[in-house]
Amino acid sequence: MPTSPHPLVIRFGRLGDTVLLQPLLHKLQQRYGEPCDLLAIGTWPQGLYADQPEVADVSALQTPHRPLLLSREQWRAIGWLRQRRDAPVYVCEPQPRALLRVQRMLRLAGVPSTHCAYLVDTSLREHEHWVDHLLRFGDCTPSAFRGRCDTLVVDPGAAPQLRVDAAARADCERWLRARGLYGHPLVLLQPANKRTLRWNGVRAIEQDDKAWPLQQWAALAWTILETLPSARVLLCGCPREADYLESIRAIAASEAVLSVADELPLMRLKALLACAHSMVSVDTGPAHLAAAMGCPLVVMFGGVSPAHWAPRAAPGSVVTVLGGPPHGSRVDALTVEQVADAWCGLPPTRHARWQAVA
Repeated sequence: MPTSPHPLVIRFGRLGDTVLLQPLLHKLQQRYGEPCDLLAIGTWPQGLYADQPEVADVSALQTPHRPLLLSREQWRAIGWLRQRRDAPVYVCEPQPRALLRVQRMLRLAGVPSTHCAYLVDTSLREHEHWVDHLLRFGDCTPSAFRGRCDTLVVDPGAAPQLRVDAAARADCERWLRARGLYGHPLVLLQPANKRTLRWNGVRAIEQDDKAWPLQQWAALAWTILETLPSARVLLCGCPREADYLESIRAIAASEAVLSVADELPLMRLKALLACAHSMVSVDTGPAHLAAAMGCPLVVMFGGVSPAHWAPRAAPGSVVTVLGGPPHGSRVDALTVEQVADAWCGLPPTRHARWQAVA
């Protein structure tokens, strides 16, 4: 009978998918008495789980789609898995192609099938949130470990909770002071999602159910500044979205509206969300990160069900969801007034949030 080392969690998902793993990681840490190791993809997993007690080690593939025979990175990951072949393995990958890739890596690493549990064997219930689905999956135990770890009941409704380390807080404060933003209420807008940009430019709005017109974003910024004159409105996104955000800033034509797409590495974004006044976002990964950092949030949904995918509010914060089935299927059906009213309805932010970067 194997011992019970660090449980291993595998998920080849995007930023939001990786954020939503946190309650499962916490549950498995409690069940097995050891923090988890995480195999993921992208540039974000290490930063997301820095200084998190439920995570021991993170391995992240930057080019997961490269053929195995041509990928030194994947062979290094297989070696990393081989060192953990005695662990209980929780494979949280729902996508068939990625799941096949994971299973092949586990076989090559010599991980016994009796050490593995698969999320695809735990059916998603109607109207069940993805976090609750993961937590039910966390009740499963690979056959080789049955009787070797405690069962644990976690109430549905758990929310991801992430920390900011001291170095990230200090970096964020330096950046805020250098930009003349320190001391202002900061309202973050996240207009873009993974489908916003194509290889040849911005996707037509009718082809993206999460898109909101540029003029609407600018009008929302004006409304925010009328309501909270001391605020600064920051247009957030990744560097490749900088031109898109600059178009919004140009329409807004206000010194209080800034595009910061080139200035927000993940650790700084986490710290910024921990002290921001609020955020308004389309349904995308940074919205989940905002909720996990306790930033009051308004999130706009298109054709994807909020019942499964709405960001979960960390304790002491709130998430307001607009749109999405069954109420609608396109973000551009929402008016500026609806979004502004939802933003105004967020609870007042205590001044103590600014101490997070002090």
